[in-house]
Order: sequence, then structure tokens, then C-alpha cells
Amino acid sequence: MIIEGPRVRLRPLTADDRARAQEILATPEVALWWGDAVHEVESLYEVEPGFASYAIDLDGETVGLIQSSEELDPQYRHAGIDIAIDPAHHGRGLGTEAIRTLAHHLFAQGHHRLTIDPAATNTTAIHVYTKLGFRPIGLLRAYERGPDGTFHDGLLMDMLAGELR
Repeated sequence: MIIEGPRVRLRPLTADDRARAQEILATPEVALWWGDAVHEVESLYEVEPGFASYAIDLDGETVGLIQSSEELDPQYRHAGIDIAIDPAHHGRGLGTEAIRTLAHHLFAQGHHRLTIDPAATNTTAIHVYTKLGFRPIGLLRAYERGPDGTFHDGLLMDMLAGELR
């Protein structure tokens, strides 16, 4: 399924995207938050129910990656989002638009709540997510292993349907 935004187009990742995805995830600015590019690229291609990975295209060029993971149990139904934008395209609002586009799609699919979990020190991402309507829920202590091999805190944020800005 292709999801169109005002400027960006979200399309399912294909095998042809593997090299570009690795290139984006290997940039120092992205690897700081995502870790090992090879491992992370392979995780984008894991086929699991409720999991979808998309290329973020702008004028025919892949400028980033975005994924959603859906909790399918009706009692807890919600979705999470992760994103990576090529640093050459930072500061242009493309990540904001991609998240907004995917969030609209997920809400239209019946989700009432979305989550996102940036590193607690990733102030740029937290600013963008807050601008979109995500709210901090709590600190996830020693949440994920960073590229330096130590565990770092994460910030759990969520947004309810109707809060997207």
C-alpha cells in the first residue's frame, strides 16, 4: 500500500531498497540512534503480522525510512512508529510530514493511540514528536543498547486520535 502525503510518498520497502536503507542507517547522525546498520536493515524486512516498513520518497528519491508496528490484540490495539531520515534532508520538515502521513493512515485504520520511543537524549526528535502532538509518558530506564555498548534511557511518548497536529 502506498500512502501519499503533501510532499512525501510512503511506499513499502522492496529488496531494491536494501542498499539505500543501509546507507541512511549507516550515516553517523542516524547510527547514533539506530545502531548497527546491517542488523537494523534486516529487521526492516522481517515479516510479522502488524509490522510494516516504508521508504520515504521525495520527488522519486528515497530520503528516509519509516515503520509501524501494530498491536493487534483488540483489547490493546495501538501502533508504534519509528523513523530515520537521511541527514542530507534534515531540517526540511520531511520527517514531520512522514510521521503525520503515517499517523493519519494508522488512525484511519482504527487505531486510537500511537506510540514512539526516542532515546531520552535525542532532543531534536523529541521536539518534532511533541510538535506533532505526542506527549511524554515516562522514562524507560536502561531501555536500549547504544552503539557504545551501554544501555541508554528511552522516552515513551504517545498520542491519541484527535491529538495529531
